[in-house]
Amino acid sequence: MSKIVIIGAGAMGSAFAFPCLDNNHDTNIVGTHLEDKFIDELGKNNNLHPALKTNIPKGINISKFEKFDSILKSNIDLLVVGISSKGIEWISEQFHKIYKDSELPPLLILTKGLSIYKNNYELLVDKLERLLNSKGIKKTNISAVGGPCLAAGLANKVHSSVVIANKNIKVAKKISGLLNTNYYHTSYSDDLIGVEVCAAIKNIFSMAVGASKGLCSDNVSNEVKEKNYLNTASLLIRQSIHEMEIFTEHLKGKKQTVTGLAGLGDLYVSSGGGRNSKMGTYLGEGMTFSQAKKTKMEKITVEGADLIFEIGKIVKKDFNEKKLPLMIAMIDAILEDRKLEIKWDNFS
Repeated sequence: MSKIVIIGAGAMGSAFAFPCLDNNHDTNIVGTHLEDKFIDELGKNNNLHPALKTNIPKGINISKFEKFDSILKSNIDLLVVGISSKGIEWISEQFHKIYKDSELPPLLILTKGLSIYKNNYELLVDKLERLLNSKGIKKTNISAVGGPCLAAGLANKVHSSVVIANKNIKVAKKISGLLNTNYYHTSYSDDLIGVEVCAAIKNIFSMAVGASKGLCSDNVSNEVKEKNYLNTASLLIRQSIHEMEIFTEHLKGKKQTVTGLAGLGDLYVSSGGGRNSKMGTYLGEGMTFSQAKKTKMEKITVEGADLIFEIGKIVKKDFNEKKLPLMIAMIDAILEDRKLEIKWDNFS
């Protein structure tokens, strides 16, 4: 039995605790400073998680932020980061306070992200490592999870598959073994870059595939579109994978990772529903991003759009619409706030 501590009581952090518990690990969730009230409400409602629509088992220890330091100073075998990407600076500071004079446990990041640092692309794992190094924590061992696994499905123990990635394949294999159950099927990879790139950019292409119904034809009724848009969706998925391969190799990831769980698998799940796909639906219907955001998704985070605002200008410097026609079309629609226009003739 290992001691696993998950930072963050959100949907994925809480769902991740289920296979940990089912592997008989000492499983702990510790909330951030923003989650105290949320954890109090959980306790009052028999641990019914509002996002997961299921009860967190009593065997999972849930603590408020007041116990953060004491829990993280205990003997931990795996420390799991389940906070939002915007909290990476915060968590690096917390780790600095606690581990500046001791060794940081192995980290596993559930959070996905890609940003720009000094005019270069920076993965979330690299950002965390850079921040920790700048604070004097030079020895880090960071892994990441990728693949088609929605939190509610995991919490309800439906069959789900993910890939654990670490630059050291032995570490990835060890963590995979800690987590594998009869419903949470884990594999492992040493392509940390490829897994993380796919996890981030698939959100952009999920919007594109989500637009397929509106884009499938200019000359037929909505009823005909409803019955036949999958032809277009398949075309967009194929082009998405092709462009994801190009972009992943550009960032020094492995092409074959794109056709695995972290790429094709995650794109399939994300395109079938969720926030990015929903935004794509509105763009495909002819709305601009600002219109859709204001009237349909005002308080809803759209990760693919946020990523475009972060990296879009650099992508357009590195690639043209002949090389990445679908990605550039999505970037232009979001950054220039104009109707989505696909140049089909540029598809490979």
